[in-house]
Amino acid sequence: MLAVFVQDLVAKGRSCFSFEDVQKLKDSSPEALKAALRRLQKKGDIAMPYRGFYVIVPPEYRAAGCLPPEQFIPDLMEHIGEHYYAGLLSAAEYHGAAHQRPQVFQVVVSKSRRPISCGKMRVDFIVRKNAAQIPTEKINTPAGELKISQPEATALDLVGYAGHSAGLDNVTTVIAELAEKIDAGRLRKMAELSPIAWVQRLGYLMELVGAKDKAEGLADYVSLKHPVRTPLAPALKRIGAKFDSRWRVFVNTKVEPDV
Repeated sequence: MLAVFVQDLVAKGRSCFSFEDVQKLKDSSPEALKAALRRLQKKGDIAMPYRGFYVIVPPEYRAAGCLPPEQFIPDLMEHIGEHYYAGLLSAAEYHGAAHQRPQVFQVVVSKSRRPISCGKMRVDFIVRKNAAQIPTEKINTPAGELKISQPEATALDLVGYAGHSAGLDNVTTVIAELAEKIDAGRLRKMAELSPIAWVQRLGYLMELVGAKDKAEGLADYVSLKHPVRTPLAPALKRIGAKFDSRWRVFVNTKVEPDV
């Protein structure tokens, strides 16, 4: 009965289902359904990236033990009832600027969630309290549509979460590749949704990689706000660091992008 249910979903182009969906099969008890689900998991036909949520694993992904996250995250987040977007290096990859393929799939949400491991796939959740307000765009995947941050939001997130983005050198490399996709007007609007220190650091880095023209709106915003001085690398000391007055940034580390 369950195997037929899964086959029907595949025939309809669906790749995910919940335990609540399965419970609609009237002929089986919850215990029998759970046992049947475990059998299908053991065979590799399905995987469970989140409690009570299952993905159907087609033959081409059996070795990986799960669908790629971009194919199940939209359904999972709808199941959980939470706003999300694929961000940071994962979004940069879709914008053609990841430099290197990310090791994990990065999803931005408004509250803390544990990472997901599903077969060889891994999903990390990064918390941004105003995630629901961040501008996104939709891209097509084999399983439907995925929301990703727009280039401007991606750039600010990369700077704000440099520790999740392989460090400042890599962030700067990605920003250099992302710069041609960035719209100066949208970037200025995005600045208002972000911590001012992120704006200061991004402006400095964009100027560093030759995208000064795209950062003029950020410079105007920083001038208007006249924020406190901020270090380029928050975890490092600022003693003796050069001060950039345009961006009000202590340049307390040497940035070496791979460009």
